[in-house]
Amino acid sequence: MNKILILVVALVLALVAPYVLYPVFLMKLLCFALFACAFNLLTGFTGLLSFGHAAFFGSAGYVAGHALKVWGVPFEAGILIGTASAAAIAFVVGGLAIRRQGIYFTMITLALAQMLFFVFLQAPFTGGEDGLQGIPRGKLLGSIDLNNDLTMYYLVVCIVSIAFALIVRTVHSPFGQILKAIKENEARAISLGYDVDRYKLLAFVLSGALAGLAGATKAVVLGFETLTDVHWSMSGLVVLMTLVGGLGTKTGPIIGAILIISLENKLGELGDGLASLTGVEWFRALGESVTIVTGLIFIVCVLAFRRGIVGEIGGLIRKLRAR
Repeated sequence: MNKILILVVALVLALVAPYVLYPVFLMKLLCFALFACAFNLLTGFTGLLSFGHAAFFGSAGYVAGHALKVWGVPFEAGILIGTASAAAIAFVVGGLAIRRQGIYFTMITLALAQMLFFVFLQAPFTGGEDGLQGIPRGKLLGSIDLNNDLTMYYLVVCIVSIAFALIVRTVHSPFGQILKAIKENEARAISLGYDVDRYKLLAFVLSGALAGLAGATKAVVLGFETLTDVHWSMSGLVVLMTLVGGLGTKTGPIIGAILIISLENKLGELGDGLASLTGVEWFRALGESVTIVTGLIFIVCVLAFRRGIVGEIGGLIRKLRAR
């Protein structure tokens, strides 16, 4: 009953939100929320810490943008091509990385992602440091104009909702239970006869494909793609979102993404407003130092909220029920 109520409230908020806040900003939040959920599927439920997920997020944006702008493919084909390219890259990266465990796995994903970053830096179709500009939204099913922000917003809500439902279904499926077993005790999973490397590779490819779906959708929404999305700092950002929201929880990455991206976009305006209201220029300087504020939030979460916001709230609810 509680889950149904939460779904109804979330649906109502999603329908009303574009009339209160800027639709493009909301679409950006949704894309990053999906990106964080895709990362959480690999790290939170499989126990594989990837530091190269920006490669899938950004490469899908570049490929989808190029397909839409240069090849002139329909919107649906552009998104699918971008997602498929991310899945293909994830298959290659995962096939190499899962041969190692722990920090070695993490460093391999980081190294391969940075190699891809320099490829996109020099590739002619990416625009280099200027980025890929003027990506058209096109039309849905050949007739629905996606240049209307409200129309595009509701389409993004549908895309993210379906992807999130897929993640939840995966987690609760027999495949998801095996992933949890691998995370808890990989040696025992091997002793039970499971091909652990194959399951880890499947999880890696699925996570990369969903991250690519988020990146391709974001590129179409904003109309451009830049090197920022394939840089290692983007991989660090998605780690931060997931840890702040709650690693291994279903809704934690969504909360973390909304918090971090909102701070990045609105902190400057908040700092200017407080400086004008109080006359204290320190607020303006703080508003311009987004990385300092997000770093402080990360430190507070690590020290006080080890399980993230959603994890701590869930733990508190369980304690109250036990009493």
